[in-house]
Parts: sequence; structure tokens; C-alpha cells
Amino acid sequence: MNAVGVIVEYNPFHNGHAYHMEQAKQASGAEIVIAAMSGNFLQRGEPALVSKWKRTEMALKAGADIVFELPYQFAAQQADIFASGAVSILEAAGCRSLCFGSESGQMNSFRQTLSFLEKQNDTYQNRVKFHLDEGCSYPKATSLAFCDIQPESDMVDLSKPNNILGFQYLKSARNQNASLNVLTVARKNAGYHDEQFSSDTIASATSIRKALFSENGEIEAIRQYVPETTYSGLIEYKETFGGFHHWEDYWPLLKYRLIHLLPEQLETIYEMEEGLEHRFLSAALHAETFQQFMELIKTKRYTWTRLQRACVHILTNTAKEEMPSEPSKASYLRLLGMTKIGREYLNKHKADLPLPLISRVSSRVSDLLHLDIKASRVYAMGVKGRQQQILLEQEFKQPPIMI
Repeated sequence: MNAVGVIVEYNPFHNGHAYHMEQAKQASGAEIVIAAMSGNFLQRGEPALVSKWKRTEMALKAGADIVFELPYQFAAQQADIFASGAVSILEAAGCRSLCFGSESGQMNSFRQTLSFLEKQNDTYQNRVKFHLDEGCSYPKATSLAFCDIQPESDMVDLSKPNNILGFQYLKSARNQNASLNVLTVARKNAGYHDEQFSSDTIASATSIRKALFSENGEIEAIRQYVPETTYSGLIEYKETFGGFHHWEDYWPLLKYRLIHLLPEQLETIYEMEEGLEHRFLSAALHAETFQQFMELIKTKRYTWTRLQRACVHILTNTAKEEMPSEPSKASYLRLLGMTKIGREYLNKHKADLPLPLISRVSSRVSDLLHLDIKASRVYAMGVKGRQQQILLEQEFKQPPIMI
């Protein structure tokens, strides 16, 4: 059974994601789509709009066949570590190919760019260091360094967010000597960071979330941009949990954590570097909201995303030694859900999987999943009452979603 892998967050699942899955199957000739999906906290350092279980359900109803969780140690990470963990999951799951969406849409451009940077690595790294020393953020420094070494016109634009991730997927596959055939399809219509809807049926997840968190916040406003299964799923989630997860829901918890920590204690948290702990502690005493806090700590050197990830690690009390500081591979496959054909695929390939397949959390595997468990418990703190207890219990009681 031919499977194509996709690396996703589905925050939430929208029509552009459905288009990507359809194109991925066509480009690869696959019958099955396997998704490596971030858990409850995302690569941009944000809580997911709805839980990983609801996003799994949305994905399965819209065309995915198997959803594996991208563990916290990779999901809340910079692009190269994020990519490395996700690629290793899809390789271990037996995917023949990996297909990602990009602004470029031309796989040859990615291959030429990777080859070019490998040949120019010393010069490139020196230019990255130069721009970092000038006070640029790491993504900005890498983009400027790439331009400095005068890439050819047919190379991929590494200032575009999906191109950056796609480049890291290809690089990870090569570094891991993966058997995956890496493919790309061009993103349709909406850009990754677009905050406004177009007149089309394709909109970015950013614009959808902005609409949901706007003053009116009516789910009806996004209906034409998401599958009906997503639309109904969002309504159900809002009715059950009273709303969608947002950083402001976690601000009191983050502020509490910050105001009682000493600088030397905060310094032990992952991604707290170069004196950031002092900036965080000072801002926490003055900010009334998470938005205000972020505006107080934002600098030219650190991106908003990088600072939000640090906030997530503070919330989850994740120490530096608990997280990989460079690209590495996943050590297990956490099954979140599957369709009937997905179950057939797993039954056929289960004996050949090189990693443990985890479908239920037990005491036997809880140590392996301790970061994911911590993250899910903190995520549950974003809602109140009985609904909070539901989310707390799901991590241990929820079997894989079956569609």
C-alpha cells in the first residue's frame, strides 16, 4: 500500500489543506495519506486553536488516513529540529514519499539550493554569524546570508515561510538517508501570513484564526474557507469547551510562573539565553496581557515566534537538557487516529515498524511521553471547570480516533 506523508499542524484544517492532500496523492500516486501532526503546542509557540484530538478528527474526516503526533520535543522547535523529527516519523511509518506545500512549487529549485548551500557552507555560516553579530534574528540572518553569497536566479526563495520549511524537510531527508521521495506542490491563493480573506474559497490559517478571535468571532464568517466537517467540529468544540485556545487564556499562568522564579532558575529553561531571563522577569511585572508582555520583550534579535516558544517552555517547565539542541530522530510513533484503510495499512506494516507504536498511554510508556503529557496538562489549564478535567483525562483515556 503506497503511502504519502505530510507534515502539518491543521490549526485549523481548511480548504487549502484539503487541496494539498489531494495534490499530494496525485503527485505521489499514493492511496494513503499519513500525517505527522503537531500536538497541543505549535511550532510558532502558540497553543493550538482546538486540541490535537479534535484536529485529528477533522483531518481524518477530510481525507487523511493516519495521524501520528509530532512530539513536543520537535513540535515546539526551530525549523530544522521540527523538520528532522517529522521526517523521521514519516520514514519510520513506511511512507514512500513526502509532499509539502511551498510558495515555489518547483522541487528542482529546492534540490539546487541545497546543493549550492552544501558547497558554500563555510562562507554561508560565516555570513550567518556576521548578521547575528549585527543583531539580526536567526531567520533574518540566514536569509541575508543566502543573498550575500549570490544564489542563482533559479534557486528557491528562502525568505518565504513554507519554502524555508520545505528546504528543511529535504535537508533532513538527505541527512537521515531517508528513502522518502520528496515532492512539493505550490500553495494555492492565500499566503502563509495573510490576515485577510480573499473572495476565493482558500484562506490562510492565520486569517481564519484572526476571524475567530475577532470582536464578533462568528464561526459563520469562515464557513466558505473550511470543509463542512471542520466547520461543524469547531462549533462542537466551542460549545463543549466554551471557546478556542488563545495565548491570553494562559497569560495568568505564565505571569505566575515568571514572578516567582529567580533569574538563575529561569535560565535553566529551554531557549532562555543571552540574558533573556532578566528581560522576561522585568516585563512580567508590568504587562497586563500577553500581548503587552510580548511587545515589551520583543527585540530585533529575537522573532515573535522564537519568544513565544520560550514562553511555552516556561509554562511547561521544560529544561534545556530535556530538548534536542540539534536535529535528531523521533523515538516512537504516537497514533492519534486512523480511518479504516489506515487501520489496514498499520495491520499490514506493524511488524516492520522500526519504532514503538503507541496507541494508548500507560505507565509503561509514560516516561517516554513525559514532555507530551506535561504539554497536554498545561494545555488543559486554558479552560475551566469540568471541561478542563475532560482535557486532562484525554491524554490517558482517549484511544486513537477511528473514522
